[in-house]
Parts: sequence; C-alpha cells; structure tokens
Amino acid sequence: MARDQKFFQPVSSIKQPRFAGVATFMRLPILAEDDWEDVDIGLIGVPWDGGTTMRAGARHGPRQMRDMSTLMRAIHPVTRINPYRSANCADLGDTSVNPIDLHDSMSRIEEFYQRIHDNGITPLTAGGDHLITLPIMRIIAREKAIGMVHIDAHSDTNDRYFGDHTLTHGTPFRRAIEEGLLDPKRTIQIGIRGGLYTKEDNQWAIDQGIRMVTFEEYMDIGVDAVISEIPGIIGDQPTYISFDVDGLDPVYTPGTGTPEIGGLTPYDAQKILRSLRGRNLVGGDVVEVAPPFDASGMTALVGVTMMWEILCLLAEPFCRDPDQN
Repeated sequence: MARDQKFFQPVSSIKQPRFAGVATFMRLPILAEDDWEDVDIGLIGVPWDGGTTMRAGARHGPRQMRDMSTLMRAIHPVTRINPYRSANCADLGDTSVNPIDLHDSMSRIEEFYQRIHDNGITPLTAGGDHLITLPIMRIIAREKAIGMVHIDAHSDTNDRYFGDHTLTHGTPFRRAIEEGLLDPKRTIQIGIRGGLYTKEDNQWAIDQGIRMVTFEEYMDIGVDAVISEIPGIIGDQPTYISFDVDGLDPVYTPGTGTPEIGGLTPYDAQKILRSLRGRNLVGGDVVEVAPPFDASGMTALVGVTMMWEILCLLAEPFCRDPDQN
C-alpha cells in the first residue's frame, strides 16, 4: 500500500458491533509478513510466560487483550490524537514461541523482532511475562543503548533464581544493562514496592544509576513531582516504555502473576504516560496480564487501555495526516 493511500483504520463500532468479527488489536487488520512494508507501528502479541516464577497465565494475555481492545475508540479524549490517521498501524500477529523451552522461545522472539526492525516498524507489544522485554531490547537497542520509563511493582533487576537461572521475569533489566542494551542512568522505575528477598535486592539497580521511585516515595511526593523528574532523566534520546500491570493496585489489575497490594491508580498511570508526549519513543510493551486470575477481564481492559495510550504517543510524531497537526 503506497504512502499516499488511506491508512489502515479500525472497524468502527458504529458500523459493526464490538462483539462481532475476529478480535484484533484495536480492531485493526491483521497482516501477514508480506504486507508489512508500509506499516509504521506494529501491534504484536507475545503469548509466552516461560519466565514466570509464581502464577503462570500471562501466555493468555495477548488473546484477551485483543478481545478487550474492541472497547478502544479512535480519538484520545485529552490530546485529541487519532493514532490511525497519524501513523499506519496494524496488528502483526503473535510471535512464535515454544512453551517448554525458554531459550528457544527467546530466540524465536528475537527473530520475529529482527524482521520487525528490518522493516522499520516501531513495535508495541502485549505480553506475556516481563522477560519478553529482553529479546525485544536485544533487537531495538543493538546499535545504541536506550532509556526506559518503567511502571512496575518490581525492579526486575534480580540476578539469579533457583540456583543459577539468570533468565526469569525478575531479571530482564539486569541482563539488559549487562548486555549494554539499557542505559541505567536514563531509566526511571515507578511504583516499586513489596517484600524483598534480601536487603540488597534493589541496591544493584540503584548503584547502576537507575532512578527508582518506590511506591512509598511516590505517595509522599505525588505523581506531579515524579512526572517533573522524567524529562531530566530520559532526555531527548531513544526511550522505551515498559508497563507491568502489577505496577497498579491489584484492585484494578487482579489478573497478574505477582500482585502487590498498594500501587498506582489507572488514572495516575495514564497521567504519567501522557506526560511523555513529544519524547523520543522507540517502542513499548504492556506485560503480565494473566486472564486466568481475572474472570471479569478487567485486567486485560486496563492493560490494553495503557497499550492504547502508548500507541497514541508513538503515532503522533509520524504526523502523516495534516489534520492531526
């Protein structure tokens, strides 16, 4: 599809009810790889939770998030951005995974994102557990380390689990820093809380230069104070958004593998994301939605709403429709 042709558009609920048709992210068309050429932003599922150390189930996240994304509309209520007229967006399907082999799954995810990267597509991902961010970063940050805005209950900078296992959903950002993919001095983690294994659990990350905002500090200084720090940390260099739904209070997102009481409200999380408008964003993910622990589907709805907020951020800089300026 040539650039001067109409972009892919979601199916309108005015024309077809939300409960009808095949579920895709934001009701966009799902494209085979041969049709990726003109895609600006690819929405991708990684249905894998082989890095989970507690309650499995995030492998089912992308499917339910697609279903709940039928509730998303086209125009952002605050910024008035229509992401589907700013950029060419499409559902690119799910990565291949191996549910019984962690290393094979990591390789499959990397191979998929390499093809995404080779096509010049900005990735927006639904997980899956948080380990999936590591193979994504291995591709998009291969040439240059990136910064990160990270909302989560956990720092995910632990070193090893169960003896000598270095790859779990609690270790991706330690590995990313060690591999030169993530710049810790351009990283802010918001909402960190809950019990620790040792007193030193978070010290390694702090020593590397990560700005870690515990939930206790967050409550003391407030969301606006946290937001005011972000520009000075990430600057104008390439930055990734990683959103773990357990960063929110589990009253809003009970369907997750490692819930921690307390946490952000969805509105505060939206406010943080909206503050990133105009930043140099190179991708994002929303992870740890585990539908088996939330029969209502509310966790998937919250998760995919955050995904849509990120989509609006990623799409605006393309500005391919003059009406969006």
